Amino acid sequence: MRIVILCGGESSERDVSLASGGAVARALLERGHEVVLVDPAAETPVLAGPLHFGDVVDEFAVGKEPPSGLGRRLLQERMEGALTAGPVLGLLRDADLVFLALHGGWGEDGRLQERLREEGIRFTGADSTACTAAWHKGRGQAALGAAGLPVAERAQWQPGIEGVPQAVRLLLAAGPVVTKPVADGSSVSVHRVDSLAELERVAAETGSGGVELLVEPYLPGREFTVAVVGDRALPVVEIELSSPLFDYTAKYQTEGVSEVCPARIPADFASRLQELALRAHEALGFGAHAYSRTDFRCDAAGEPMCLEVNALPGLTATSLLPLAASGAGWTYGELIERIVDLAMS
Repeated sequence: MRIVILCGGESSERDVSLASGGAVARALLERGHEVVLVDPAAETPVLAGPLHFGDVVDEFAVGKEPPSGLGRRLLQERMEGALTAGPVLGLLRDADLVFLALHGGWGEDGRLQERLREEGIRFTGADSTACTAAWHKGRGQAALGAAGLPVAERAQWQPGIEGVPQAVRLLLAAGPVVTKPVADGSSVSVHRVDSLAELERVAAETGSGGVELLVEPYLPGREFTVAVVGDRALPVVEIELSSPLFDYTAKYQTEGVSEVCPARIPADFASRLQELALRAHEALGFGAHAYSRTDFRCDAAGEPMCLEVNALPGLTATSLLPLAASGAGWTYGELIERIVDLAMS
């Protein structure tokens, strides 16, 4: 098939997305597809292509820190223009399939999926409704809780607009909390906070510019993630950390974490996590044509809590979904082909 891969983009996960796009391109070329690699936020959007079997795709490195906010407005303007008119939109219309490797921002908040649906363009992954539900962590957790899945107590706060809300103060009074942007990915700007003074400092740094924060109790137990591809839950991955949190640096720099698949846990506990991931996948509207990854962290008693559902999990060489796929006996290429097959079914 003729497949256009969208990667890069305007979000804080831009570097990760470029790395995912390159890895996907190599896998699709090995399986005989014609590939065009496109970054709709770049000055020159077509990064490579049309490419065919045997062509080489350059590696994209993921930095130790996410891209800064500088230049984000220009990236957003370019991306909106590229997906509204012009040659990029023409490439998408002419493709047999658009493979979405755009993490964060337009790629995961549902806007891109709705735009492609309006144009009648076939694409991989979940639809706009599921992406929108998963992208906002507060609303996503509320939906998971309403469906009977275990979620931690939480509160939302928009620093700069209001002082520290009483609900946030109560959470902090009960013990350490975790703060994160309510709508962002790749564990960007995630912090453990132990005091009100520290909370206000972190909020001043990460909650500037109108960024809304989600505040929830720090869970001291083990951390797991379970991917779902179509209607199948893959083997459980345990994330063994050398730091308190699975933040951006730990996620993309291999010295910061050990990821074990299949997780060394009792079979009944693994089955329980897989069942919870399937229920979370369904609760947020991910259909049998989509894939997702649900993150869990255990409380002090060892009970798993659903942290979030990822609509377009990373597909880099060190990402968790490919690791889970390898635990199921799939090669990276087989995982990518399965994602393609789901979209075409």
